[in-house]
Parts: sequence; C-alpha cells; structure tokens
Amino acid sequence: MDALTHTTHALARHPLAGQSMTGAELVVRVLAEEGVDVLFGYSGGAILPVYDAVFRHNAEHARDDGPGAGSSTGKIMRKPMPLIVPANEQGAGFMASGYARASGKVGVVVVTSGPGATNTVTPVRDAMADSIPLVVLCGQVPTHALGSDAFQEAPVSNIMGSCAKHVFLVTDPARLEATLRSAFEIARSGRPGPVVIDIPKDVQNAALVFDGACTLPIPGYRARLRALHDARLSDSDCARFFALLMRAQRPLIYAGGGVIAAEAAHALADFVAAFGVPVVTTLMGLGGIDTTHPLALHMLGMHGTAYANYAVEDCDFLIALGARFDDRVAGVPSRFAPRARCIAQIDIDPAEIGKVKAAQWHHAGPLAAALERLTAYGRAQGLAPRLGDWHAHVARLKREHAMDFDRASPLIQPQAVLEAINRASQGRAIIATGVGQHQMWAAQFFDFRAPRQWLTSGSMGTMGFGLPAAIGAQFARPDMQVIDIDGDGSIRMNLGELETVTTHGLPLKVVVLNNHGDGMVRQWQKLYFGQRFAATDKSLHKKDFVLAAQADGFAWARRLADKAQLESTVAEFLAFAGPAFLEVMVDADACVYPMVGPGASYAQMITGDFIAARATATTPDETAVPSMF
Repeated sequence: MDALTHTTHALARHPLAGQSMTGAELVVRVLAEEGVDVLFGYSGGAILPVYDAVFRHNAEHARDDGPGAGSSTGKIMRKPMPLIVPANEQGAGFMASGYARASGKVGVVVVTSGPGATNTVTPVRDAMADSIPLVVLCGQVPTHALGSDAFQEAPVSNIMGSCAKHVFLVTDPARLEATLRSAFEIARSGRPGPVVIDIPKDVQNAALVFDGACTLPIPGYRARLRALHDARLSDSDCARFFALLMRAQRPLIYAGGGVIAAEAAHALADFVAAFGVPVVTTLMGLGGIDTTHPLALHMLGMHGTAYANYAVEDCDFLIALGARFDDRVAGVPSRFAPRARCIAQIDIDPAEIGKVKAAQWHHAGPLAAALERLTAYGRAQGLAPRLGDWHAHVARLKREHAMDFDRASPLIQPQAVLEAINRASQGRAIIATGVGQHQMWAAQFFDFRAPRQWLTSGSMGTMGFGLPAAIGAQFARPDMQVIDIDGDGSIRMNLGELETVTTHGLPLKVVVLNNHGDGMVRQWQKLYFGQRFAATDKSLHKKDFVLAAQADGFAWARRLADKAQLESTVAEFLAFAGPAFLEVMVDADACVYPMVGPGASYAQMITGDFIAARATATTPDETAVPSMF
C-alpha cells in the first residue's frame, strides 16, 4: 500500500476499482461517493477539466433515480450534482457555507486558479472561524509552471495555509484520489473546518486508475481523533460533576456553536429536562435549545438579552458546552460570571479547555456522548437538583428585563419588522443574515425551535454573507422557508446573487432593513466617538433596491415605508410562492440594545430607553477606544 492507506480492507472491492479515468473524472467520482449533491463555483481555464467532467456526469445521470441506481453494492452514486454558478467566487464560498450550516454536510466549492482562489479566502477564513466543514477545490497552473508567475497563478498553499484547517497541493497525480477522500475526512471530523485542495491542470488531465478506498496516511491526526472519540466519562468523573451541580444553587449552561456542530441538541434538551438547568446560548449556539423553552434565556454577550446577561452575573456554577469564551461573550474575562464558584467545560477541541477561563471540571471529547453519559448517570443515581428558587429568579429576569423598543414611534422600527416575520414563521424558518445591526436584531427577536435554523457570520463578522448563505441553505433544505435578513450596506457586497436566486427559481425571501448607512458603525460613533460620523454620513444611498431586484427577475419586489402597512405587507411577502424581495425603510437612529461596551462587565450593560436595567450602567467613555471588529 506504500504511502497510501486503505480504509476498507474488510469490505468488498469497489466495483469500479481498476477502471481508467482522468484526474478530473476521478474528482467527480469521489465527490459523488462522498454524498455531494450540489456544487458551488465559478469556472476558469485552470479548472475546466473538472467542470467538463461535472457536465458529463450530470448529462449521464440526469434521468437516474438516485444513489445506488445500477449497482447492487450502492457504491456507485448515480445522480446529478447541480453546479450552481454565482456572481463571483466569494458568493460560491458563502453558498457552500450556508449549505453546510443548514444541512450539517460538507459544502463543496469549485473555483479556478489565481483570482478564483483568492476570492474564496474570506469564505474559507469565515468557515474556519465558525467551525464549518467545507472542501474547496481550486484549479492551478500546470505543475511545471508553479512558481513562474504564470497567468492566473496564485500561491494558494501560502495564502490559504493561515486560513484553513488544512491545505493540499497535489503535484503527484497518483495521490489525487487519496487526497480528496482525506480532505472530506478532515473537514467533517473533530472540530469541523474548511480544507482546500489545489489541483494543477495537468493533474486533472492525467490518466489514472481508480482505487475506490485509498486515503492518505495521517496517523497523528487519526490517533488524536481516536483518542478524543474514545474518551468517556468515568463514574468518578460523573460523580465529581454532580457534586458540583448538587452544591450549586444557581447553575447555568452556557451553550456555544459546538452544540450545533456536534449534533448535540437532543442530548442537551434531555439534560435540561432531567436536571432543570437554565441555558444561555452564544450567537453561534442559537437553536441549540428551543428558544421558546421556559428555561431558555436566549443569547448572551455584547448584544445578548438583558436577562441572559443578568443570569450570567448571578450564576454560581457555569457549565460551558462547545463554547470558547470569545471576546464578544466573556468581554473582560476576570469579570465574566463573577459569582461562579466553579466552571465546568466540555469541548471536542482540547485547546479550548481553560484557554480563557480556568475550568475546575472539564472533559475533551464528543459533546453529545458526554451529555448522554452525564444524564444517564444522574438519573441512575436519582440526582435531582432543587432549583425552584433559581427557576423563579430566571422567570423574573425574563419578565422584568424583557426585550423591547420604541413601539410608539411613527417610524418603522427594525425590531417590529422582525417580530412580525417571527410571528408569521413561528420560529420554524431558516434565518440567514448579513452583518451589522440587522444581524443582532435578528438574533434577539427571532425564535429558533431547532438547530441549523440560524446562519450568520459569527467570529469573522463578514458583511455580504447573508444572501449567498441563504441561497446555499435553500439548496440544502428545499422543504423549509428560508429568509435572508439583510442591511443595505451588507447586501450591497454580494448584491449580484439576487440573480442567482431567480435563475434557479428559489422561493427565497429577502428582507433589506434600509437605514441608509452602516448602522452598527454609526452606533459606535454615536456612543464612543462624539457623534463624528466619519464615512457613515456619506454612505451609498442612491441605489433603488426594488428596481435592482426587479431587474434581476423578482416578480414580487416591494418597498415598505408606512408603519400601518407592516403586518399586511409581511404576510403577503411571506405567502408569495416564489422569490420575494422586501425593502423596509426603518428608523435610521434605531440602536441595538442591550449593549456591553468595551472594557465593561455585564453589570455595566447599557439597556437603552426601553429595556429595564436593574442597575445604572456606566456612561460610555469616549476616551476608551473600543475594539469593534
């Protein structure tokens, strides 16, 4: 087996093993066998062999019934793989990310060399920061031209090496198949992330022999994964955890995006049902628990709900699940959860354990398995924390510090738009967002009844994410209503993808909350920079978004400026059978509250004029230069 490893010794030999094919044909064969059902990408000279192979594969299998057709083994995947062509490669990357976030599967991007590859850098970094599994296939100049500054050559390995979970440059055609299979393995295993494969054109054209089972020898990675996945909580581990929980009077679960990535929502719900511990979630963790659950306190952090943040202030035992104590949550780490006498932490990534806050109890391993083990142990021991007073306290926090806004204003408030959409969708739609104020309002005012309904750029905060991510999500979940909540600044960055929506007849709903500017930047300038609106007082504002949507084929495209028409317009918008576009002219001075300012603790949270605070927040200090991005 030399440098390659076979992973299916005990299984029947692949029916196509030994068949001759080109490198490009082999790429498509492996993609099909990995369960890829849609590709996102933009063509170009260096990737044309793969695009041609995709075209021929789709033509051949256009009338097939689905996986396994024509094969008793089920190994020959016979179904087309639609290739969705966006306006640019960044759009392709975010579509693949939206697909992965909504489905839990690996999203696949296929782009050409040079600018095609560099245009995907931002989606790759975005996926890495949010632990999203992608495989990005980049065409590259022929191997003999590498390093010669050939036409459309870019040093993809160097550029992507700092952004991706792993990068491969395939210079030996014999390793192409093993590299492809290993890329999917790496992307979806452990802490998920993006893997980039740079494939020179001559490798795509090379004559190869299909193996059907080979992978690369990555023993160190597999050994670490095996150790993590084999890690199990012992009876003594469980006993120590429950000793902490049973002594606590105000325990609180802090659930992050790891709950979603680990498919651990059911395990979390069972744990909460068994032991009655309230839950706050991060921005990326929304949907990890049904936000309408009585013990769910929604989002914590810089723009978290006041009651979630106050619960963090009050808790005496913090249980961190798939959460990394990032700066938008922990703020000043020494003042985060100040009354918590101890912290427990479970994460698949050992590097996250104790990285920001010391954990007195911890476990590195699969989150769902760990929660299931703790739940089973606690139930078997008859352990039932008495948390009636804490539940009453949490209910009082939710009641007395509820989210609210200026409902008496004659202007349309952005929060009111989202409330109306949420009432109609009943927390069961997939919501994608761009980045800015609209993103935070959407996080605050939407309900999420299940995981993978909330798609947003969390760690990177990438404007332009919302529309292409929503497109990817609609391909992943054609059975669900998908809504993009966007801002006039954010949607401009990938506005060309409106045409992608109508080209494919997607029933996507696009909302633009138009406040004529970069609202979040303006809010920071208002609070911390003496209302010096540098670059935000002259923001682009001449575009007619409705005409743009109509030009791109939206049959339903409206502008809403009358508050009295809000409910009826939203109802008509959501009921429309095909693609629909709604621009809402909202109050340009509306701000996102609550807000935990730079260098502040949750006790100093600013709640604004319409959310009750239990203590006076400190006045924003203009001399404290914030780190916004």
